[in-house]
Amino acid sequence: TFPRFPVGSITTRKFIQSSVSQVPRLHSIRRMATKQKEQKPQKQQKQKGKEEAGGQAKAQTFKIEAKKEDDLATWYSQICTRTELIEYYDVSGCYILRPWAYKMWKIISEYFDKEIEEMGVDDVYFPMFVSKGALEREKDHLEGFAPEVAWVTKSGDSDLQEPIAIRPTSETVMYPTFAKWIRSHRDLPLRINQWCNIVRWEFSHPTPFIRTREFLWQEGHTAFATKEEAMKEVRDILALYASVYENYLAVPVVQGKKTRKETFAGADYTTTVEAFIPVNGRAVQGGTSHHLGQSFSKMFDITFEDPEKADGSKCHVYQNSWGLTTRTLGVLLMVHSDNNGLVLPPKVAPLQVIIVPVGLTAKATDEQKETVNGACHKIQARLKAASIRAKCDDRTNVTGGWKFAHWEMKGVPIRLEVGPKDLEKNTALACRRDKPGKENKFSIDLDKLEEEATRALTTMQSEMLERATKERDEHIVTVTEWANFSPELNKKNLCLSPCCGKPECEIEVKKRSGEETKAAVMDERAPSMGAKGLCIPFDQPKLPEGSKCIITGEEAAYYCLYGRSY
Repeated sequence: TFPRFPVGSITTRKFIQSSVSQVPRLHSIRRMATKQKEQKPQKQQKQKGKEEAGGQAKAQTFKIEAKKEDDLATWYSQICTRTELIEYYDVSGCYILRPWAYKMWKIISEYFDKEIEEMGVDDVYFPMFVSKGALEREKDHLEGFAPEVAWVTKSGDSDLQEPIAIRPTSETVMYPTFAKWIRSHRDLPLRINQWCNIVRWEFSHPTPFIRTREFLWQEGHTAFATKEEAMKEVRDILALYASVYENYLAVPVVQGKKTRKETFAGADYTTTVEAFIPVNGRAVQGGTSHHLGQSFSKMFDITFEDPEKADGSKCHVYQNSWGLTTRTLGVLLMVHSDNNGLVLPPKVAPLQVIIVPVGLTAKATDEQKETVNGACHKIQARLKAASIRAKCDDRTNVTGGWKFAHWEMKGVPIRLEVGPKDLEKNTALACRRDKPGKENKFSIDLDKLEEEATRALTTMQSEMLERATKERDEHIVTVTEWANFSPELNKKNLCLSPCCGKPECEIEVKKRSGEETKAAVMDERAPSMGAKGLCIPFDQPKLPEGSKCIITGEEAAYYCLYGRSY
């Protein structure tokens, strides 16, 4: 309805001009609306296609993009997250362990727990909280952990009467109870172990598995009547730790004694297994076994009646403590994994064999599909019966190529491809994850499936250790002159050098090597930290007569293994 203005009036002329001027704009709006309407089905169709692609589209975003040799930090972060080992958490330094990672830790813990149980060690569980009084009773021990202790100070809105610490380790948690449990020599030896979590708060540069605020571990605590018994156990446990690394993780370690400066707070001495990461030339303390002597038993009054005297005389017990953590998984990842994902040694792999049906094209009949899938499931059942962790991936919503890439990234040691042509020959094509290209492929006779699969897994396990050992040994160099020390360190090597054994010597090594490296290396990404004494190896080369300490020039007492370390 048009408004009624007098004919010929100024208002009437303005209205007509305004209405006419809007006509092109209205046509433009109509054209845009029509175009959007035509485009909408196309956009919906594209989105629908993406959704139908599902896992395949998602898999592309999970590719390891960083190169291990170029950017280790980014590569390691991608390895941990994109292979579904961890998820980041909103508390810095804490991580969620996903099933694939936890299964590996479970395999390690089941092996170790069985071994120590046969040694006579029993599992227990103690509370995670430590009273301030108990923690402060051993001053040297507290000073060693003071920066790392997390304290609970409030309950709701109320302040606690006394702060309570969250255990950084459990010596001061357990040993007041040891004093109650041990009265007679008949109560010895007392050997217990617990699987638990630990919180050590103060640190910088958190790294999943390697350096975290909370981690899982086992901690053994034992008491003996004699020093000889205790010292024997220290080495027995250390040998078990070495077995975890070498026999399960295929990672070689150096067994040795820690320098005085690196000895566990409150211990007489500490023994260690030291692993090596070739890509950046750093060592990792893999596990420690401490002889505590009588320092804690005197502090907590852990005594027993002397069986050789009738006057009620008491003796203090000799104690040990030892621990292995989820750091084992970080070492495994850094040593073996590559730019395509995880490379897992068979013994610790959650899944040892993945079976993938292949050769089923769009023209394949239902009968052919049933035959191939049925054969794959039979192979799975036979392998499981032979105690091999196996799975058949018969998913139909992803392609064979997607499955290959997925399980390669997950690090499954052996992939079995089974298709119609393979079944005609009664074989399966096997592919080893640890070898590149055509070198990794070989045929398995299905009549000898269990035998040949077991042999392949065993061979892979041993060859992975051999390769890692060879590479580690190539990076341990004997250095007897200081002028060669920092240059070798900068070549990503560990230095085996004569040492006089004085604590100030080790301090000077770290200071000098750090300063010299900083001055010599221009690459900002290169490690500039100094070297520290990793251990005094038990397997000592013969020290030539007249050997001098690399720092002081005094007579050397032994060879010490130095290197940069996490």
